[in-house]
Amino acid sequence: MSVIENALSRVRNLGQRKLAATSGRSKANATAAAELAPAPQYQRVTLDSVVLERNHVLPQMADHAALRAYKILRTRLLQRFTANDWRWLAVTSTKPGDGKTLTSINLAAALSQDPNTRVCLVDLDLQRPQVAAQLGMHFKAGLGEYLVGEAEAHQAIYMCESPGIVVIPNNRTFEHSSEMLASARTLELLRLIDAEMPKHIVIFDMPPLTSDDVLTFAPRVHGVLFVVAEGWTERATVEKAKELLAEMNVVGVVLNRSAERDDGLAYY
Repeated sequence: MSVIENALSRVRNLGQRKLAATSGRSKANATAAAELAPAPQYQRVTLDSVVLERNHVLPQMADHAALRAYKILRTRLLQRFTANDWRWLAVTSTKPGDGKTLTSINLAAALSQDPNTRVCLVDLDLQRPQVAAQLGMHFKAGLGEYLVGEAEAHQAIYMCESPGIVVIPNNRTFEHSSEMLASARTLELLRLIDAEMPKHIVIFDMPPLTSDDVLTFAPRVHGVLFVVAEGWTERATVEKAKELLAEMNVVGVVLNRSAERDDGLAYY
């Protein structure tokens, strides 16, 4: 744990990154828009409860200890975000298999259970998208179709009733993913999210730090959540990740599969 704590200590005092896609928008205007604009009506989808249970996704999770851990993660994140007026969060890890996508999904679900919190979950892993698969979600058009111009933005946005979150899924991979993240289509989508969901917490499930995708996108979010897995994530990869994390506003580290606590997940 000393490595993770060292990583946190190096980034704890970093300043807030401004959202490039929303520069120039005043807080007063955003608040007024949120109060005056009606809630947009997105396509509604029903998730496969069997898949949710098999993948240990809230609210189908039977592990009460893990459920408590996600609620603790939710509360601590809300405290940080509320205190700093933050809304946009990127979730990443050192490599595939650390559990970042499940963490993104369950954090979004836990947040949505708070009566005062609305959530949008975006599958921004353009190399290995997994959000829809882990949710048991079937859709016609997603983020990939939008990015290549085969669908409009609203055709790629879905409302899941249980858990009650807005999801922008994806099932396409892109060879030049970082360039796609910097494209005009991506910026247009970010502006739409900001305009139509001004009070939502937006969670972006990102690729691991093995690519430059997170570096490309990190300046557009308020914070980064870093996920590692005990017994799976090597110390050497965490050491390498520290250099990249030092350039970002890391709001926390999630340790999956922790043997120190009987809940399978710890937050630091």
